[in-house]
Amino acid sequence: MSQHSTILPWFDDVLAFMQQGALAPWADILPHQLQEILHEKEHGDQSRWLEAYHSLPDVQQVSVDLNRHDIALQSSAISAEQNAQVETALRGLMPWRKGPFRFFDTFIDTEWRSDWKWDRVAPHIAPLNGRTVLDVGCGSGYHMWRMLGAGAARVIGIDPSRLFLLQFQAYKKYLQSAHGQVNADLLPLKMEDVPPRLKAFDTVFSMGVLYHRKSPIEHLQELKDALRPGGELVLETLVIDGPLGEVLMPEDRYAMMRNVWFIPTPETLLLWCRRVGLKNARVVDLNQTSLEEQRATEWMRFNSLKDFLDPDDVNKTAEGYPAPLRAVIVAEA
Repeated sequence: MSQHSTILPWFDDVLAFMQQGALAPWADILPHQLQEILHEKEHGDQSRWLEAYHSLPDVQQVSVDLNRHDIALQSSAISAEQNAQVETALRGLMPWRKGPFRFFDTFIDTEWRSDWKWDRVAPHIAPLNGRTVLDVGCGSGYHMWRMLGAGAARVIGIDPSRLFLLQFQAYKKYLQSAHGQVNADLLPLKMEDVPPRLKAFDTVFSMGVLYHRKSPIEHLQELKDALRPGGELVLETLVIDGPLGEVLMPEDRYAMMRNVWFIPTPETLLLWCRRVGLKNARVVDLNQTSLEEQRATEWMRFNSLKDFLDPDDVNKTAEGYPAPLRAVIVAEA
């Protein structure tokens, strides 16, 4: 059996869901999109990651709390041998960037404290109860699980990383043991793969994506067009201090990151939102990323934020730009 034929059944449930209502135009093309991406763009490490995933043991009597900061999976029936198998398998899916997660006795101390971001975002958004949610650039799905815990009826995440897909499926495997049906799915796609003008989602999240887009205005338009009229956009992105109209475009890298294009001031970002027709756009949080929120750990052993900043001034990047300042914007379609 080929690798992609192993992975494709993971999407059967979300395909069936999409065939109803406003998501039907996406359901029409999604099988072809998945076939093309999984078959023609197979990642070189995919077989190793799949092997790690398949080595996860089946565990009985699983319980979970999606509202805990580490969204802990627990079981009274797991053996010491199974706990060891779980840890070995999860180490085969390193690096783990967004979290944290607790898989039974294994605590995954991820590079990012994504729970801190959720704590900054969650108080400011419309209740997710009963909502269909799109999470753009969802990573391994940590925030998707928090959205489900907050009452979302369905969460669809998109992120092209194959490793993130395998990390997501590792957690979902055990959540299904606890809950049976799990209404959350990660599609290995980009925002450009979402059909235009769907107008289908009640809430759309885009966190940590906008500055990677060559055309931030187009991205904002895509996000707005994915929302039903009156739906809510939750946007989290890098900004700089300064007046309306000012934007930083790095010469090359920003905080050692490639592919960073435009970092606006908050007022400029609000103007961009208004120009694409978003309503009531407002800044609900501003936060300079701390060395405690993003750092190397035993689950992500590469360079992290402290290596990306000026060693003599944490308020500047290694290139001399202002250090990462992140804004949360909420607006309606």
